[in-house]
Order: sequence, then structure tokens, then C-alpha cells
Amino acid sequence: MGAHRVAPSFSQPARSAAISCTGAYRQYKMCNTNVCPESSRSIREVQCASYNNKPFMGRFYEWEPFAEVKGNRKCELNCQAMGYRFYVRQAEKVIDGTPCDQNGTAICVSGQCKSIGCDDYLGSDKVVDKCGVCGGDNTGCQVVSGVFKHALTSLGYHRVVEIPQGATKINITEMHKSNNYLALRSRSGRSIINGNWAIDRPGKYEGGGTMFTYKRPNEISSTAGESFLAEGPTNEILDVYMIHQQPNPGVHYEYVIMGTNAISPQVPPHRRPGEPFNGQLVTEGRGQEEGEEKERNEEKEDLHRGTPEIFTSESTQTFSVRHPDRFSSHRPDNLVPPAPQPPRRSRDHNWKQLGTTECSTTCGKGSQYPIFRCVHRSTHEEVPDGYCDSSMKPSPEEEPCNIFPCPAFWDIGEWSECSKTCGLGMQHRQVLCRQVYANRSLTVQPYRCQHLEKPETTSTCQLKICSEWQIRTDWTSCSVPCGVGQRTRDVKCVSNIGDVVDDEECNMKLRPNDIENCDMGPCAKSWFLTEWSERCSAECGAGVRTRSVVCMTNHVSSLPLEGCGNNRPAEATPCDNGPCTGKVEWFAGSWSQCSVECGSGTQQREVICVRKNADTFEVLDPYECSFLERPPSQQSCHLKPCGAKWFNTEWSMCSKSCQSGFRVREVRCLSDDMTLSNLCDPQLKPEEKESCNPQDCVPEVDENCKDRYYNCNVVVQARLCVYNYYKTACCASCTRVANRHSGFLGSR
Repeated sequence: MGAHRVAPSFSQPARSAAISCTGAYRQYKMCNTNVCPESSRSIREVQCASYNNKPFMGRFYEWEPFAEVKGNRKCELNCQAMGYRFYVRQAEKVIDGTPCDQNGTAICVSGQCKSIGCDDYLGSDKVVDKCGVCGGDNTGCQVVSGVFKHALTSLGYHRVVEIPQGATKINITEMHKSNNYLALRSRSGRSIINGNWAIDRPGKYEGGGTMFTYKRPNEISSTAGESFLAEGPTNEILDVYMIHQQPNPGVHYEYVIMGTNAISPQVPPHRRPGEPFNGQLVTEGRGQEEGEEKERNEEKEDLHRGTPEIFTSESTQTFSVRHPDRFSSHRPDNLVPPAPQPPRRSRDHNWKQLGTTECSTTCGKGSQYPIFRCVHRSTHEEVPDGYCDSSMKPSPEEEPCNIFPCPAFWDIGEWSECSKTCGLGMQHRQVLCRQVYANRSLTVQPYRCQHLEKPETTSTCQLKICSEWQIRTDWTSCSVPCGVGQRTRDVKCVSNIGDVVDDEECNMKLRPNDIENCDMGPCAKSWFLTEWSERCSAECGAGVRTRSVVCMTNHVSSLPLEGCGNNRPAEATPCDNGPCTGKVEWFAGSWSQCSVECGSGTQQREVICVRKNADTFEVLDPYECSFLERPPSQQSCHLKPCGAKWFNTEWSMCSKSCQSGFRVREVRCLSDDMTLSNLCDPQLKPEEKESCNPQDCVPEVDENCKDRYYNCNVVVQARLCVYNYYKTACCASCTRVANRHSGFLGSR
């Protein structure tokens, strides 16, 4: 939540003309910034839940926040019905102080999303600088950084850098992934991370008064290796080590110390080229290899023999490592010689052990060290350490303590990635029974943790709601009235809020078919006809005209399946070119044209018994000429081969009863023997398709289909028209949507 203050106004008439209030009239500041308990609900959940007892569209729902909104809608109260795939804007504005981003750096005020400055004022642009100062300019501190590039050869622990007391913004990162490990140790000798040859899991570890985050390469998206991160400040000196196993890829370190006079690990002016100092090494040739090997050997021996005691000379700001139980004539190149010894102290005082430090652990074998103080020899009273000879001070030896094992515990790993990118999936994590002993976390048998409830190893997860395939229209009619054709329908990928999105956002394996074959059954047979012949078979008197008739299978006819049937079209039709003249005899007329225009056919002629009377002929009964040989009235004829001709069927039914349909017929090119041919003239081919019924359709209107609610558009958006209740309550809106999706325009 937030508090606000209002700028004062001036009420005196004399001053109001000269003074006006400028700037923001109202200023907001954060308050009650304490973190809520983990079990408590968020403020948005509380606001949405307040509508659980209020009916929506005649029903009660349980509401939860819907967060998939952008821009200026983040401060609206959008709630989704639990178990349903629609959401409703319950209020134009959420309660002031409601967060409007994932990081909690912005909240809603008066319906607007405002960012929070580090001074807790809304709309403030102040940020924390590197020194941790709100609104600072990075001048109140010193950034110390460098790269440890020491060429190491021996396996084991090697010191990288010292982190001073009071350091903040600590970042220790391997420059590349490697098989080496980083380790962290306090100056008192307590191992914090990866000590005593035990490798710890990535996670958070307390040390030096701050919390360190230990990350492994597989948890880092870049190519960098391991890292230690901490905000600080530290309350003691800490040492960073590398457990060397392969060539050093380089370790970048950076931290911030307050003030400008702090010690930084810079190369002193008297250092020889190539000398490492305070964990740094700048390589300039091979002249330093011998010194490096000495340093590595001594460092390795230090860690195996005990904790090195490190002293800081305030006058020279140099570092030295000293062991009371050994002396080496070789001085590591990365150490500056110690300062001159102070004057010998009086023998009236000596070093005495006065207790021990606290045990480093409460169980599992910790360590503690004796505390030596300077005391008077005779009175044994404690005096300042300056009265004793510092060179004679005993080196504190590590002593074991609390050697009993720690109770076993469940060690919980990180959750794996969700098995699905959208919708409900599964994620897994590793749960091991572990027990700490001697600063090492060991995996033990699960029965040792039987006194504890084992955490779940699997869980459901949902990154986002999946888009889904939606069938928007019914199947179309088959593309052919008989035989095998195709039909189609409209299939779209629709988001959870009803918008059409790209197909890639839906699972292509689950996509419904939008095209399929359709079998309308065997096609019927039809009569294929040619045009009537142009010439009559008789030059005078009665004759005939002919045409070819063939029964064949087609793909467009709607005739019954029984075949062409008995209604065979006529092949000949009568014709008459006028009466003929004659005499008493058998009169044979001229042969008619061949019954076919090509190929083999027949010719006809009229043969009658006539009597010739001057200029006229009188037709007699045939028996009058029976004594005469009757001439033949029919003969065969043979013309040139016909070649191919076009045959067509009758027109099919129109595909639509209104608004421009089409009808079709089948046209085939047949040769003399009635087989398919491709020798017909394409320019003479009859049309196979033509438009029909161009008149407009008359829509069907149901006067009883009306909307009963004013907000039926919400029912349509929520896709609730599939339920009978909403289909009736919002009849007009649901009908319009159904007609739009199916492409219905009216009666057919």
C-alpha cells in the first residue's frame, strides 16, 4: 500500500495573486513494506475473491487474477473464472498499492502503474548506485576489480583474492567453464563453501556477515564458470580459493569498499614485472615461473598442514604468511617481505591461552581455536597485546569439537523445467537424505530421514494456457455429385481469449483435418447424343433424319443407378421434301443420303407402284405391280471414316437455388468405335459449366429469436453459445455468430 501528502494552498486574497503552487499536487510514498507471510493471498487474489458471492450471467463462479494483460490494463481488475476459459473485467481500477509488475517495483495508484524509486516515492527516478546510496553518483566508494590469471600446475587449493572487511557488491566469477572449483574461507579458518575437499551444492551460504549465492555453470546461461555473489557488507576478511584441476581459465573479481582510502589490490610501485600480489598475477614472459612454483608448493603445503596465519602491517599495507613450525629460505614471489621487527619487548609479560573460540558447528565435527592473550607473568592480568613479543605468540592450532553427527535431513534439489511449454505438465526434482559430518554433506540411506516427511519429487506445472484448434465451419458439400470428390471446412488456431493466432501456436499433431475425400457412390449411366443430321434421307416424299445415341458412364449425371434405362432417345425422325411424280410401274426414288455422315450406314429410297398419266403419276396399290420385280428400297453405304466427334450429357442440377450457382455436364471426344479420343477440334468443344440461378437469396427471419440480456456480446466472446441456456437467452447474438462461422446467407 502507499501513503500520500497534498501540497498546501494559500487562502489569503492578497497572496493568492502573487503566489501559486507549482509541481505535483499530490505525492505518494510506500508504506507497510514488510513482506507478507508466504501462506497469505496476494492483494489481487483477495480482490477477485470478493466477487465469488456475486452472480455473473445468472451463475456463481470462483474468481482468480488474470495476468495476461498488457500496457495500461495492468491496473484493471481482470479476473478469470476458475475451471473456465474466460475472464471478466470486474473493476476499472484495482485498490491503490496493488503491484502491477512481476518484480514488485511498480504499484497501481488511481488506475495507473507507477514505478517506485529507491526512496520509496512513486514516480521517483532515484536508483541505488554501486555504493548502495539511494540517488548517489558512485563517488562515495571505490570499485576494486581484477582478473586472477595465475598459471597453476599443482593440484589443490590456491588463493585467488582477499575480500576485505566492509566489502559490498561482491562478484567472483570464472571467465570460462572449467573442471575447477571456487572455495570460500574466513580468516578465522572456517570453511564457508567447498572446504576440506568437499564440494557443496549450489545455493545460499552465510559467511562473513552476509549471504553468498553459489552458482554452477549449468545454472548460468552464459559461458562463464562458477561464481560467488553477495550484497555485503562483510564483517571480516574472507579469502577466495581455487581448487585447481585443469588450466586456470581466469577468475574475475569485483567488490566495492566505502571511502577513497581503502586498500585495493593494486600492484605496488616496487613490485618486479610479473610478480603476483594479493592473488593477482600479470604475466610478462617466463621469468617468474620459478617464483610461481614456489608459491604453489607453499600454498598447497599450507592447506595440508594447517591454516596459515595472516598478518597485516598497518604501516606498510603488505601481507605475509608465517608458520611457526617450519622455516623456508625461499620466499614466494607473490609475497612482500615482512616489515622490520619491532623492538624486543620486556620479559615481564608473556602469551597465555585464555579459552577457545566458539565451535564452528553445533554438530558434525566442527573446529575451534585457542585464544592467546598477553598477560603479566606474576599477576596473570590481561594487558594489551603490545606488551608481548608478537613473534613469540603461539599459532592457534585447530581443535575438533561437537564431533557427534548432525541429524539427517532431506536435501531438496531444484525443480526441472516443465515438461510442456503450455498447459498442464510435470516437473521433477531430486530429494536425497543427507547428513553433515566433518563439514561434508554425505548422502545416507533414506531410512535415516524417516522421522521427517519426505518432500514431493514431482509436481504439476503450467507455464501458460495453450491455444487450441477450433473448427469454425461445417463440412462443405462434396465437390462431385457422384464418385469420389473432396470436401473442406475452416479450422483455425484460437488463443484462450478467443483471438485467431498463427497455426504455430497450436499443436500441429492435434490439428483437425480441413480437407477430406468424399464418396458419393457410383456414378449413373447417361445417354450421349449427337446433333440431328442436316439432310433428309429422301429427296422427295417421306424420309428420315438420323443421329447417334450411346449409353455411357459419366461423373455428373443424377440419374438412378439402374443404368440408362429403357427411355432410349430416338435415332431417326421423319422428314418430307414434297411429293414425287411417276407412271404405272415400280417407281424408285433417289437414294437418300447415307444414314451416317461418315463410316458405314444405310441409304433409303421410296419404291411405289405408279401409273404415269401424261404429265402426272397416279399411285397404285403395290399388288398392281406385283408382276414386276420390285427394286430394293434400302442399301448399305460406306463413307469416309468419321474420326472423332464431341458427345455431351444433359445439364446437371444447379448447385445453388439462389445467389449465382453453377451447373455442369460432361463432354467427351469419341472416335468411330466409340472409344475416347483426343482428335476433336478444341474450338468446337461444347461448354462443360455455366452459371445459373443468379437471383438473390431471401434470408429466413425468426421473430422469436431475440437477446434477453444487454451483455450478450460477453457470452459470444466467452464462447458460451454451445450451451442451450445461453443459446436461448442470447438467441440473436448466437445465431449471428453461427451464421457467420458457417457462411450461411439464407435459404437455398
